[in-house]
Amino acid sequence: MSDPATDPLSKRRLKMWIRLLGVTRVAESDLREFLRVQHQTTLPRFDVMAALYRRRDGVTMSELSRMLLVSNGNATTVVDRLEKDGLVRRTPSETDRRTVFVALTAEGLAQFEGLAAGHEAEVSRRFANLSEADLDTLTDILKRMGGA
Repeated sequence: MSDPATDPLSKRRLKMWIRLLGVTRVAESDLREFLRVQHQTTLPRFDVMAALYRRRDGVTMSELSRMLLVSNGNATTVVDRLEKDGLVRRTPSETDRRTVFVALTAEGLAQFEGLAAGHEAEVSRRFANLSEADLDTLTDILKRMGGA
């Protein structure tokens, strides 16, 4: 690790980090507002549905929490609301009565596909000022930073 006192790029890296956080916060705020106004939903609901969409066979609540990097309690609150709305179903494990699998219902799948299309269009609009070359460069940089 280099010493910030002697590293000529240290301050620039710090400024880059602050700018990266700022871009992330503004984009996330815009997406939250878009989902609220255009789709009457929240970003946490969208994130849970996206995780379940990727794992159509269902996941345990613990797996879902790990996928989303949130507590079991936070995931449970969102899943409770989605279940009440008929968008997810809980299925008890046949081998372990403590384990419950969560999956999107057919209605949940259909609703998520509409949300995902709107979300993608909004992200594309938000970053429309980036060229293909910009996107390639930024993607390469983020991969090198560890953002896979």
